[in-house]
Amino acid sequence: MSHPQPSSLVLRYTFIVIVIAAVAGAFAWVAGWIHWPGSESALTPARMIDAFEDSMGRHAGFRRNHAKGVCVSGYFDSNGSGVALSHARVFERGRTPVIGRLSAPGGNPAQDDADTTVRSFALLFSLHNGEQWRTAMNSVPIFQVATPQALYEQLVALRPDARTGRRDPAKMSSFFAKHPETTAFREWIETHPPSSAFYNAIYFSIDAFRFVDANGNTRFVRWRVVPDTPYAPSNEHTNPARDPDFLAHDLDLRLQTGPVSWHLMLTPAGPGDPVDDATRAWPAERDLHRVDAGMIVIERAESQIDGACRDINFDPLILPDGIAPSDDPLLAARSAVYEISFERRTREETAAGTRPR
Repeated sequence: MSHPQPSSLVLRYTFIVIVIAAVAGAFAWVAGWIHWPGSESALTPARMIDAFEDSMGRHAGFRRNHAKGVCVSGYFDSNGSGVALSHARVFERGRTPVIGRLSAPGGNPAQDDADTTVRSFALLFSLHNGEQWRTAMNSVPIFQVATPQALYEQLVALRPDARTGRRDPAKMSSFFAKHPETTAFREWIETHPPSSAFYNAIYFSIDAFRFVDANGNTRFVRWRVVPDTPYAPSNEHTNPARDPDFLAHDLDLRLQTGPVSWHLMLTPAGPGDPVDDATRAWPAERDLHRVDAGMIVIERAESQIDGACRDINFDPLILPDGIAPSDDPLLAARSAVYEISFERRTREETAAGTRPR
């Protein structure tokens, strides 16, 4: 297979740079990607968010990435099978309420849905014992880069020229040459058209997590949510009369006929599988051992302006007992960077007399 040409793909990658989520900056220091002040070159969460704003634009009061989205709510109906991998209460048989957010990467809350090539699904599970499980998933099974530093370099390469307002394909070409690990992600995008709807896409955890069962046994697990609605590719990009908000509007129409649902599939790692590098997929045969843990059912959707998901940071390090993070450095970065994003949009909305989006 020939590799996609970077110069022809720069704009397509503008809105699929990352999927990042949310709080707890202390984890980032533990992971070693944040340095104490004293060097101008130190990479910090604030510098990362600055890079997002420089490359994607700044829209006050909105998330710095995944700015456009819709709130959803429903429940997780566990069948009890997940307890074979984790003693987390969420996997015990029964229903757990969920609040979620469906979105696409990008910093512009008014972007045309047809210009996006990735769908994203974030969820907060409210366990009956008071714990929470928060997760942010993408419709691509791998991430584009393996480290926070590489992500920062990508954002810098995407920064528009101050004179022309346009991105420089040569900078992205140079970035891709320096980071060959991005090839797998770009090839996946080229061969997997975006879904026609939010509710017919598969969403992947991307990172691996430690699952601990009732006997103390540990397995590394990645998960995905697989829709009951068959996948269909989007053709809206070629439709001159398209609705720029077709993803949210179509979801509203679909929910008028009943809930939409996905199976939560847990896939354990095998010997030698990478558990700290989100750019590397696991062998297909691992799915032979995946566990169907139950159904995620979405019953309602509402605007993110005043919906239940509005003030939630979907921090991947807010985990219930029985699930723990792996050593993947992106997890710490995702947690820390969105703390800064949340603080900025909250401050902006407070100044404007409204709540954060």
